[in-house]
Amino acid sequence: MKKITLAYYFLAIFIVSSMTSNCLANDFPTLVKALKPSIVAIGTFQKTRSPAVNFSGTGFVVGDGLTVITNAHVVNGLSLLANDEIIGILTAKGESTEFRSAVVIAVDEEHDLARLKISGAPLPAMELGSPDKIAEGQAIAFTGFPLAAALGFHPATHRGIISAITPVTQPTPDSRRLDAKVITQLRRSAYQVYQLDATAYPGNSGSPVYDPESGIVIGVINSVAIKGLKETAITNPSGISYAIPVNFVHELLMRK
Repeated sequence: MKKITLAYYFLAIFIVSSMTSNCLANDFPTLVKALKPSIVAIGTFQKTRSPAVNFSGTGFVVGDGLTVITNAHVVNGLSLLANDEIIGILTAKGESTEFRSAVVIAVDEEHDLARLKISGAPLPAMELGSPDKIAEGQAIAFTGFPLAAALGFHPATHRGIISAITPVTQPTPDSRRLDAKVITQLRRSAYQVYQLDATAYPGNSGSPVYDPESGIVIGVINSVAIKGLKETAITNPSGISYAIPVNFVHELLMRK
């Protein structure tokens, strides 16, 4: 009798576990759909240009619905604007898209982050998590605009895991490989970044990295490991990407 009861017990656990896994798998598309209105393209608008909008990266909405987080290198690339060119974001509006002007409020060059303020009505905001709960092997997802304008305004979602939590400063094999950029980085305080077992592309810079169950942001995509020349990032991706931990986003939001 006890053996039969025990068998039913383990059968019940198996059924519940299977149902939970299926539920989580089925809920992920719903989560992605809910998060997409918070994911925006970063770029510029110029009325006389064709196309009028040029993408340079990805951003995501937080806080009051008018604050956008992206990479510093994404907005730094937009510093040289023509007289009639406007920096801003492209967001979905029903079945079409809408360009909104933006102002760069704060930049954290060391951690490659930037905060923008956009015009118009507030957009749905993503929730920021805590770095204390992040562990190697944890499942992640990120949504953004890979290859930027090449694929149009179609946010794509990728999944993977955090394969390592590693210092951003990598040691050099010998002194001959020390250049000005490396020395500058070595002088700064080293900090941890997330190495992802996931493929990101240049347009994914600024994409939110989030928990695939809750949608809570845990990091920001900022670079891709490249095999060989820079051009091979698209034709022969390494499958290794890096993300800035969310605690630096919290710090940027506290800046005046």
